[in-house]
Amino acid sequence: MNNDTNQQRLFSNRYLAVLIIPLIAEQFLHISLGLFDTLMVSSLGEASVSGVSLVDSISQLFIFVFSAFCTGGAVVSSQYLGNREPAKGCVAAKQLLNTVVFISVTLMAISLALRKQILDLIFGVIEPEVMAASLEYFWILAISYPFLAMFNACTALYRAMGNSRTPLLLALVMNVTNIAFNSLFIFWLDMGVSGAAFGTLVSRMISAAIMLVLICDLRKPIHIERIWRFEFHRDMVRRILSIGVPSGIENGMFHIGKLFVQGIIASFGTAQIAANAISSNICSMENIPGSAVGMAAVAIVGQCIGANEPGQAKYYSKKLLGIAFLSYLATAPIFLLSRDWMIGLYHVSEHAAELSMILIGSHVVAGTLIWPLAFTLPNFLRAAGDAKFPMVVSLASMWVFRVGFSQVLGSSLGMGVVGVWLAMYIDWICRSVFFVHRFRRGEWLKKRVI
Repeated sequence: MNNDTNQQRLFSNRYLAVLIIPLIAEQFLHISLGLFDTLMVSSLGEASVSGVSLVDSISQLFIFVFSAFCTGGAVVSSQYLGNREPAKGCVAAKQLLNTVVFISVTLMAISLALRKQILDLIFGVIEPEVMAASLEYFWILAISYPFLAMFNACTALYRAMGNSRTPLLLALVMNVTNIAFNSLFIFWLDMGVSGAAFGTLVSRMISAAIMLVLICDLRKPIHIERIWRFEFHRDMVRRILSIGVPSGIENGMFHIGKLFVQGIIASFGTAQIAANAISSNICSMENIPGSAVGMAAVAIVGQCIGANEPGQAKYYSKKLLGIAFLSYLATAPIFLLSRDWMIGLYHVSEHAAELSMILIGSHVVAGTLIWPLAFTLPNFLRAAGDAKFPMVVSLASMWVFRVGFSQVLGSSLGMGVVGVWLAMYIDWICRSVFFVHRFRRGEWLKKRVI
């Protein structure tokens, strides 16, 4: 095939736009969900904000673990679609749902039984008011894990089909219901931190129920038949796990490392915990386009590999990476100019606000220069089936550079949360060097999972 002829491309520019733009909007809605939670809880004081932040960081660990398995199932399904075997893609879809439900229920049980021990192990000695808020928020949020897992599995399968509009609409439903129930529980019923947790739980239950109904639509290329009937296909699960396990280990250990870093930050006091939480929420919005491009790669690169078109897989990877960089260049001025206003939405001390200004400004610069290479690019490798290399690089870089330098810069040199964020940027640079080298050598193009 002549890859220089646009008519021979597997995907048009319009297809990419239709896929990526809803993904950006969806990611914004997911990020704003946590943002609204934090904003509403901020009216209860810094201790509540800090407590919710600590629990959310633990929840992110669990969520990213089973989200990795969602990626594994989506990669397998997309490669079957590219190879024109949708029936096998449907089998993979059901095995994915069974897998993430089992994992999420297990994580829910662990959280409910050991939430105090988990908080003590990760964060050590924290202020009593922060611990009380964390415990109150944690047990309710844990119940929502299986519902979020089912929702994520189904939306990942829709994206594998190239349909990002439906997940966007469901993310909108989740946000609207979350805000509505948060308002009811926090302000009208005066339930405090518990109100924010119950609002999240109810919104996830509703969204998961709708998504399960939609994934059973037999008219879709990827669907699940007789969802109530348990089926086990060893070979299909093995294919999913070949992506899901390395990605799950990577995401899990990555976020365990972040939790260790969070524990270091917790020792700096409430103001620095709050500044880290606020800055993380705001900066996560800057990462939305790059994350969306990485998610789109599962469908685009996966189908190219499934269709035995490695040249097109590399072509679209470069194109998607360029889109990610352009998105950072376009949004950087917006975040620099509006950071003072965004921080002002939170009811925090002047010291926390000043720290947030520094952290957000540094993230804008580092994100524009490095983030797509460190986090968007490895998704191209995973979509092709090359999951072990990103796992090894991410784990080594996380623990050696981010965790190690956080201790040195943040604690030993007394730089506090600013030093922790500098350590994060060092981690980004390291992993970028390895991922670019792997991408240029082309070994990832020889990987397949079907």
